[in-house]
Amino acid sequence: MKSSDRAPLPQSAIHVLIAIGPREMHGYAIMAEVDRITDGAVRVGPGTLYTSIKRLLASGLLEETRERPDPALDDQRRRYYRLTAAGRQVASEEVERLKALVAAAAGWANEVDR
Repeated sequence: MKSSDRAPLPQSAIHVLIAIGPREMHGYAIMAEVDRITDGAVRVGPGTLYTSIKRLLASGLLEETRERPDPALDDQRRRYYRLTAAGRQVASEEVERLKALVAAAAGWANEVDR
């Protein structure tokens, strides 16, 4: 599905997709990665995170993984998530959309009086 064929994703969902990227991650790691990649500017709380995950799972953009790290290094209660092929496509389209948005603003944003 092309981005033009679907409703835009909420920012929280975009942050989740980009944070997970090519990896498998559990909820707390996703929250920490969003914090890291936004240099602390965006903090996704548990309610927002798990609502986003639930919607992304339902829309087929995320899947829960069955593989687990070494049990000695992991808490069995954790659920791990990864992007599906559709999730990778949507994340890529969102990155391109954001690049275009930044490029459109670049011509005038630096001229704003500070």
